[in-house]
Amino acid sequence: MLYFCPMEESQRQKKIGGVLQKDLADILQRAASDGGLMGTLISVTKVSVTVDLSVAKVYISVFPENKADELIAGIRSNQPLIRKELAARTRNQLRRMPEMLFYIDDTLSYQESIEKSLRGEENPISNPDLLERRKKK
Repeated sequence: MLYFCPMEESQRQKKIGGVLQKDLADILQRAASDGGLMGTLISVTKVSVTVDLSVAKVYISVFPENKADELIAGIRSNQPLIRKELAARTRNQLRRMPEMLFYIDDTLSYQESIEKSLRGEENPISNPDLLERRKKK
């Protein structure tokens, strides 16, 4: 099992993460447009690399969100091809290509739901009658 160190990333980790993020965003966006997913916006929001540079966690944001699960399944199934193209692009900067783990970044939808509840548009409590019973008397 792989563990990510909670310490702050080193400059080398940040640099490699930035290189991978930029190239992955280009590869994935082009693959989505070639694969018939026109109108789908894919962005690589963050790439975290382990201390030994062997594993990279890649967080992907997809718009519209209803295509996210389909897209992440396609990315995971085509991971060897993505890794090969990424290795060709970064051959002068990296000796070894890290193993990539892809995740959906849902922070925007989470933030939107919080904003809706703060504005009162959406009640986060499914049964507001429970509030009366929970008040201290």
